[in-house]
Amino acid sequence: MTHSWSSLATRVLAIGAVLVFAALMYNSKTVRARDDDGDQNVESRIQIGFEVAPVPLNLQGKNRALVGLGSYIVNVTGDCNGCHSHGPKTEFAAGGNPYFRMPPFTGTKEVNISTYLGGGRDFGPVGSVPHLYSRNLTPDKTGLPEGGRTFDQFVEIMRTGIDLDNVHPNCTAPGVPANCFEPPFNGSLLQVMRWPSFQNMTDHDLRAIYEYLSAVPCNPGPVIAGADYLQNTCP
Repeated sequence: MTHSWSSLATRVLAIGAVLVFAALMYNSKTVRARDDDGDQNVESRIQIGFEVAPVPLNLQGKNRALVGLGSYIVNVTGDCNGCHSHGPKTEFAAGGNPYFRMPPFTGTKEVNISTYLGGGRDFGPVGSVPHLYSRNLTPDKTGLPEGGRTFDQFVEIMRTGIDLDNVHPNCTAPGVPANCFEPPFNGSLLQVMRWPSFQNMTDHDLRAIYEYLSAVPCNPGPVIAGADYLQNTCP
């Protein structure tokens, strides 16, 4: 009788051990599958990022994965060029405007690289400011994007919306100084730019955007009277 109970207990313990081991293996495979799916998703975005980049990229000294992911964010999910080109009329190359019927649309979307991320789209008037131009995001002769901004400055802009160029300051008196913002607008902040949404991006995504913007060619920027801050000194 004692032997029988001992045998039964041994069998129960063995079955329990098998079930625990199976559960651990299942959970381990489930976690790995999710991790693999995540890695594949990131890799696919990086690949798409390189495929859709409309300009040749300088990858020297850059993190290739971050550049690809940054391109995906800038060109696919963020559509940064939609605001940071010279405007809808010149955003796409001749024959490459997907909003047009065929012809003149050729059936293949093509970004106008001469205005790509060079800024100059006029969103004015906004409040008391008649002209509000989007900024040039491309690197200058220093190789740093947005006309020489460091990564810390870039993060500060994206997180807080601060206008480090102080292009449209707050008015100290009506119309003083010129091109100033009267209340309720805050001239210390970038207006129109969607930084209130961008400020919630992860540090990793912001780093990827910065890495991509560092890899695109310098664009001299449009020549607009009173908007010299759009001009870049290219190498």
